[in-house]
Amino acid sequence: MALFALVTISPVILFALAIWAGGLWPLSGLLYMTVLAATLDQIGALFMGNAPEGAEFPSADALLVLIAVTALFMLPLTIYAVAGSDLSPAARVFLLIGVGLWLGQVANPAAHELIHRSRRGLFRLGVLVYSVLLFGHHASAHRLVHHRHAASAADPNSARSGEGYYAFFLRAWAGSFRAGYRAETELRARGSRRGLHPYLAYFLIAALALWLAYALAGVAGMAVWAGLALHAQSQLLLSDYVQHYGLTRARRPDGRLEPVADRHSWNAPFWFTSALMLNAPRHSDHHAHPDRPYPALRLPDAADAPRLPWSLPVACVIALVPPLWRRAIRPALAGWKSPTDPQS
Repeated sequence: MALFALVTISPVILFALAIWAGGLWPLSGLLYMTVLAATLDQIGALFMGNAPEGAEFPSADALLVLIAVTALFMLPLTIYAVAGSDLSPAARVFLLIGVGLWLGQVANPAAHELIHRSRRGLFRLGVLVYSVLLFGHHASAHRLVHHRHAASAADPNSARSGEGYYAFFLRAWAGSFRAGYRAETELRARGSRRGLHPYLAYFLIAALALWLAYALAGVAGMAVWAGLALHAQSQLLLSDYVQHYGLTRARRPDGRLEPVADRHSWNAPFWFTSALMLNAPRHSDHHAHPDRPYPALRLPDAADAPRLPWSLPVACVIALVPPLWRRAIRPALAGWKSPTDPQS
């Protein structure tokens, strides 16, 4: 837990110094999230092994709350610094990109963990983070659609073999919005859920967030908030794209999909970005045990589940160039593809 806390909170200190003092601090935060993370991942001796089966981590949720609350304060502070302060143009660009990376790679995994918690307060905090990032519907689509239909054509957030990231982004954003809405509406039609439709709450929170951005820095503040939210959303969808790319579940003779297994998610064994992203790269175990605390997530053996040749953030960068991604991932995907899949 000390490693998770140190790795995830350190860049926040750099960004806070960047907002307060400017200078080279914005660049330092950006370098932490990119160059430092990629470099430290190569120190294999610090690889985090699996926690003992049944291990408990009482402070795990406290760190999630800290990260989520930090994100809620970081957003308006960054909007003011980028759109309403006297920082240099270069400092504003570095700060915008760096904070966006932190929101996408740290705050997003924290919110993701929170929406899987059974305690109502923790769940609502996760929803709040996604909603201020103008992506509230993900809280519905991820739990009700993705976990049920992952690695199948019924899941908008599972990338098909050969599908480029940008086409996937448009399909996944719109598809998950619709699928999440249908799932929530069906629950209410059956009487399984009551009260306000969550999509209304997502819209109201997003509207309040943009109103706050306008109050801080006018139209420019709203534009920066929307841009920062899109930056964070794109990283979430990049992670979805990479972590299920080209992997499909077979259909049984009765027409039902086989259960989700370790082989239906890509994993990555790199220690630093695993700590930074709260073990999100151990994706197979999350699908097998959605309620398992992130420090306890286990890395399947390479023979049982596909492993990315790169850390998850590096894989996401490669995926931004679709021809390069298809060529680079083809050898790793070859042993895990269904024979009926199109060529990647």
